[in-house]
Parts: sequence; C-alpha cells; structure tokens
Amino acid sequence: MQKPTLPKGTRDFGPIQMSRRTFILDTIKETFQLFGYQQIETPAMENLSTLTGKYGDEGDQLLFKILNSGDYLKDVSADDLEKGSLATLSKVSEKGLRYDLTVPFARYVVMNRNELTFPFKRYQIQPVWRADRPQKGRYREFYQCDADVVGTDSLVCEAEIILMIRRVFAKLGLN
Repeated sequence: MQKPTLPKGTRDFGPIQMSRRTFILDTIKETFQLFGYQQIETPAMENLSTLTGKYGDEGDQLLFKILNSGDYLKDVSADDLEKGSLATLSKVSEKGLRYDLTVPFARYVVMNRNELTFPFKRYQIQPVWRADRPQKGRYREFYQCDADVVGTDSLVCEAEIILMIRRVFAKLGLN
C-alpha cells in the first residue's frame, strides 16, 4: 500500500498552526472593519475568459485550468491534447482557479456596480493557486489578503492603508 502524500506545493496546518493563523486573520479582519472595509468572497474558480490576458503571458502560464467533464474529452483527439492549442484548451477547459484576488474583485465590481455604494471599501482573505514550480517558502496554494478602495482617487485612502498596516503590526507585536 502506497503511503499518502500531499500534492507538491501544498501543506497541512495542524491545530497549533491554525490557532495562530486564526488569531492573525482575526486581528487583520478586525482592523479592516474598524476602518469601514466590508468583506466579500468570490468563487475559487472563474471563467478562463475572465482570468486569461490579465496577468500577461507569464501569469497565464501559472493558471491552474480545470478540465470540463469527461463528455467534452471524448471529442478531442490525443494529438490535439498533446499540441495544447488554445482551440483545444477551450474544448476541455473553460474555468480556472483564481491566481489572485484582484481580477475576481474587478469582475465583482463590474457585475455589482449598481448595488455598490462608492467609494467601495472591500477586503478579502481567501486561498489562491499558482501552477508554479514549488520552492522553499513558495507554495502552489496560499492565502492572499487584499484591501482595496474603488470609486475614488483620494490619497486619504492610501494613507488609511498604511495606518491599517501599522495597526495590525502593532497588535501582532511586529515593529
């Protein structure tokens, strides 16, 4: 019987690590909320048409693409799959795992602009995935923490971000 393993570039977190992580994330969330930022959540997967072309060629290569169901694969020849052409890719994959939180947030704003009050302050803490070669300290799956303001070009918002970072670092004892 083969010993179970993790996929390369991923890791488990035990109870002690999760307790520490929860404390850190709760401190960050509390600070964001204190400054009037609202939490949103976007799906782990997006349509490839939303994701591709937004990160440049290098970024597009780092996208994890999700295969469609097996029914789609029966119409694709092994030769086409080997070549990996864009036309073939669209037959077998229409979705991908998010590479970061920025592009999904932009899509969210466009789709919900009539319901949002601007300037809109949002924060998001969710996992992201990159089909990168794992290295020490560099994982394929990791959490990203974003705070953004859309609908204003005021520099006050930029200063506010700096104040939030200082507050979080102080609360965590990082100087």
